[in-house]
Amino acid sequence: MVDSFDRLRLIRSANVGPVGFRQLLARFGSAAAALEALPALARRGGGRAPRLAGQAQIEQELQRLHELGAQLLFLGTPTYPALLAEIDNPPPVISYRGRRDLLDQRIVAMVGARNASASACRLARGLARDLGDEGFAVVSGLARGIDTAAHHGSMAQGTIGVVAGGIDIHYPPENRDLQEAIADQGLLLAEQPPGTEPRARHFPFRNRIIAGLALGTVVVEAAPRSGSLITARLAGEAGREVMAIPGSPLDPRSRGCNQLIRDGAILVQSAADIAEQLAPMDHRSVRAPTQDFTPQPVDAPDYSRQKLQDLLSHDFVAVDELVRQSGEAPGVVQTVLLELELAGRLERGAGGRVRLTG
Repeated sequence: MVDSFDRLRLIRSANVGPVGFRQLLARFGSAAAALEALPALARRGGGRAPRLAGQAQIEQELQRLHELGAQLLFLGTPTYPALLAEIDNPPPVISYRGRRDLLDQRIVAMVGARNASASACRLARGLARDLGDEGFAVVSGLARGIDTAAHHGSMAQGTIGVVAGGIDIHYPPENRDLQEAIADQGLLLAEQPPGTEPRARHFPFRNRIIAGLALGTVVVEAAPRSGSLITARLAGEAGREVMAIPGSPLDPRSRGCNQLIRDGAILVQSAADIAEQLAPMDHRSVRAPTQDFTPQPVDAPDYSRQKLQDLLSHDFVAVDELVRQSGEAPGVVQTVLLELELAGRLERGAGGRVRLTG
């Protein structure tokens, strides 16, 4: 049985992110052992011991989830969504309300502009409904505009909403009724603890869940450099299909979609187009395999630690590049990066990139 209490303590402790969480379990075999090791690892990284989540804090979170009728999904267990487990940094734990069985269906992500045009919202609503008729659940982020339209269109067949904050926080406020309807009729997911107000830094994490759950992502309407394009990029990095609805070049809200198509995204105009593109991906398992976190201790000598710190800067660099330039074994590199992260001196970016902070 998964050590759920200690795993929740581990991910709620300071400076422990999704990548570090998995590395800690792989190194120490259990969350309890990892918690004991955190202070020493952080000191090796040149920082103070991180603040560990206390027992009372975790008990309070579990009590709040119980009051909300919410449950938890832990990475490495059979009920965890299989496609999401395949991405580089899957959330170690997700809280959910509603129909967990929707995670066993084929899923399409639908995203787009918050200030979407009326015609685009109508198209998204109809497209989401038609995808349901094709046997797909639709996942989106409960934002204004296209997200809202996609949820309304797929409510009857199966809609999945991913929120950036806690599962009990309604954002945007005008979607309070929609969020509760999704929890009642569909599936509502959150990575952050209950009571967490969404902040700007939370939305990219939400976007990776949306992209990670789905076989493919459809962008209906989006401006350049929008959050929707971030979701599309994350989908592409995860090896999923990226699709876009073309729009008028005279409308700035269509330029992001047109750019995606020019860069290689698949042009789609109907649910049948989307189903055709995703048919070859239907062979994917709908159940995540149980992961056995067997301890694999790797130590880094001081000279290796110094060499890697000298290679790091405040600009992002790929971990693979650090391995190549340092000549160190991948396990040694990951150990040093983990120590720096726990010390609060390292930030992890998308695509397996890292940089120094402060």
